[in-house]
Amino acid sequence: MPKSLSRSQFKILLCSLIAITLLSSIKAPWPEELFLQHSLTMVFIIGWFFIQRKYQLSSSSTSLITIFILLHIFGARWLYSNVPYDHWLSACCNTNTQQLFGWTRNHYDRLVHLAYGLCFTLPLAEFFQRKGHSKQTSWHLAILWIMASSLFYEWFEWGVSLTLSAQDAEGYNGQQGDQWDAHKDILLASIGALLSLFIWRNQGKVMR
Repeated sequence: MPKSLSRSQFKILLCSLIAITLLSSIKAPWPEELFLQHSLTMVFIIGWFFIQRKYQLSSSSTSLITIFILLHIFGARWLYSNVPYDHWLSACCNTNTQQLFGWTRNHYDRLVHLAYGLCFTLPLAEFFQRKGHSKQTSWHLAILWIMASSLFYEWFEWGVSLTLSAQDAEGYNGQQGDQWDAHKDILLASIGALLSLFIWRNQGKVMR
């Protein structure tokens, strides 16, 4: 069985993530919308505590989930659509992504949707194996879970946006005028899941 963090190490990790989340909220540009973003962060961290205690996911899975949470915390501070990477790129290199790639929107949210597939497929495969499924079935279920959960999340975002003003809804779901935004997000998560399958199988670190 792959090595897992000890209980004390895992508790320290969760406390650190909670602390980082709180620190990222200090002088946030959009504090009310940030609260909405991080309500799900806290729910996930609490759920992760109980899942880890019962199923003891590997240190590789724990690292991947941590990377995803950090990417989310970083993006949530600027509501994803406003992550100022163009400003930083302009300050250090006197250019921006529109000049380099022709981008007309902020693509940080695309990165995080891709990371969702990359970072959660291995943990999900381990989880399903802990539940008694074969290795092959566990990977198939993990990929299907990524696809299905991405779809349900887009439905959830749509449902939440119906309860908000037009401005707040745009700030929350970050569509940025792209009518195909949800479709692209689901596709990127699915691509991330398939890439994860390829990477971990070739690394020989899939649970046996």
